[in-house]
Amino acid sequence: MEREAMEFDVVIVGGGPAGLSAAIRLRQLSIESGHEVSVCVVEKGSEFGAHILSGAVFEARAMEELFPNWKADGAPLNVPVKGDEVYFLTSQTGAIKTPDWIIPKPMHNHGNYIVSLGNIVRWLATKAEELEVMLFPGFAASEVLYNEDGSVRGVATGDMGVSRTGEHKHSFTPGYELHAKYTLFAEGCRGHLGKMLISHFELDKDSDPQHYGIGIKELWEIDPAKHQEGLVMHGAGWPLTETGSTGGWWMYHAENNQVTLGLITDLSYHNPYLSPFDEMQRLKHNPVLKQYLEGGKRISYGARAVVKGGLNSLPKLTFPGGLLIGDDAGFLNFSKIKGSHTAMKSGMLAAEGVFEALKAGRSGGDEVVEYADKFEASWLYEELYKARNFGAAMHRMGTFMGAAYNFVEQNLFDGKLPFNIHDTTPDYKTLDLASFHTPIDYPKPDGKISFDKLSSVFISNTNHEEDQPIHLNLKDASIPLTKNLKLYAEPAQRYCPAGVYEIVEAAGEKRFQINAQNCVHCKTCDIKDPAQNINWVVPEGGGGPNYPNM
Repeated sequence: MEREAMEFDVVIVGGGPAGLSAAIRLRQLSIESGHEVSVCVVEKGSEFGAHILSGAVFEARAMEELFPNWKADGAPLNVPVKGDEVYFLTSQTGAIKTPDWIIPKPMHNHGNYIVSLGNIVRWLATKAEELEVMLFPGFAASEVLYNEDGSVRGVATGDMGVSRTGEHKHSFTPGYELHAKYTLFAEGCRGHLGKMLISHFELDKDSDPQHYGIGIKELWEIDPAKHQEGLVMHGAGWPLTETGSTGGWWMYHAENNQVTLGLITDLSYHNPYLSPFDEMQRLKHNPVLKQYLEGGKRISYGARAVVKGGLNSLPKLTFPGGLLIGDDAGFLNFSKIKGSHTAMKSGMLAAEGVFEALKAGRSGGDEVVEYADKFEASWLYEELYKARNFGAAMHRMGTFMGAAYNFVEQNLFDGKLPFNIHDTTPDYKTLDLASFHTPIDYPKPDGKISFDKLSSVFISNTNHEEDQPIHLNLKDASIPLTKNLKLYAEPAQRYCPAGVYEIVEAAGEKRFQINAQNCVHCKTCDIKDPAQNINWVVPEGGGGPNYPNM
């Protein structure tokens, strides 16, 4: 079936901080120079910001470059950080507060802001619209289009109204083709198309494997008497240390008597019985966090993978006709636990490179090498260079020795020790056999501080059209039972934070069940499955979570 096509100078896939910053910068340059550039942003969420989930403590450096008058313009950066606390949890009841002088310098947050990144993205979308960027929310880019010479031509959005069996329903609408001279991919962590492009063009052949964590977040409204607006809390240790796993937690006191809290579990963990969701629920019972939550109300929940390999894991950023920006490439600075300002800056640098190509009269389909050159000359490269060993040190040396190394490199040598630490084992290869471990008996949720998965998914406002093809594709449908269950007790049942995967038994027969309608689009299954058998693809546009104020 022939699809309707639209032509633009630049198509941007993904309406997060990177994609919108790129679109805005392109239009700013176009207006300043008088050289017209048409820009389109396609976003799979039902609205801009619907799929955005982050802590978030926000560093305003890139925002100040993009909008020098951001305060007067009403950017939603309303809560300046007023205090930093870091803890090491020793048990369910024990904690040690870390002295300020021993905290790695990048983790200090003076001058930053506690924000809802979703609300920042909504604001950026309004600014992009003012600059006449074409915005298409609710459309999922499902396919990369190529020219005859192999260069990227653009993308196609997914068909709507296709049944689970692949038949056209009465509501069927074919997808659109969006053609461009240059296409920027800004899908976020483990982007569906970005993953295919990295493989197709071998963009990661000279890089370390990318590394990930899963971040699970909750938004609470707490007793005003306990609320300390502007307080930033971070920590590590229990409960992850009980399984030898690594990661860290946060609690940020935002505006309106709300706190955000969450746990990032490194997906390099070894114990197949570990459940990141249940670790998060246990975490909240430590008095350091529980003291604030008691008497409060949980109002939202979400989860997403976090890209954390840093500079050593960055793929090649450009290929014929296209560029990778933001978390689709992996610009997060894990030493700061921040990626929003780095994503924005990457988008701005890409925009400047693309604009130079367009203004010079290039017809598209070529490689915008100016982007990589601008990156290597920028503060973004310098920042990531200083942090290049942070995550690898934690992976290879463990929590204590890794923290000690990072203190020395960050505080004493400003991130400039003359060597690199490489972590060359992909996260999906780190699981031990289930026979090496005993199942973890997680406590039942109390419904006040800790909760179950299904009630959590409910308050993420996740919704998918049920009669559509399952967007979690198994390359081999037999592997979950014949391999993963036998060797690893099928870890998908536990690493998924939304109850998507189950082993169910009826009449003595076991089967692997996929509850795709629960999916919060975190991509953990695509990353951690030990057989690399699960391929996450986009569902119908508009499906997935609808995060408010996250």
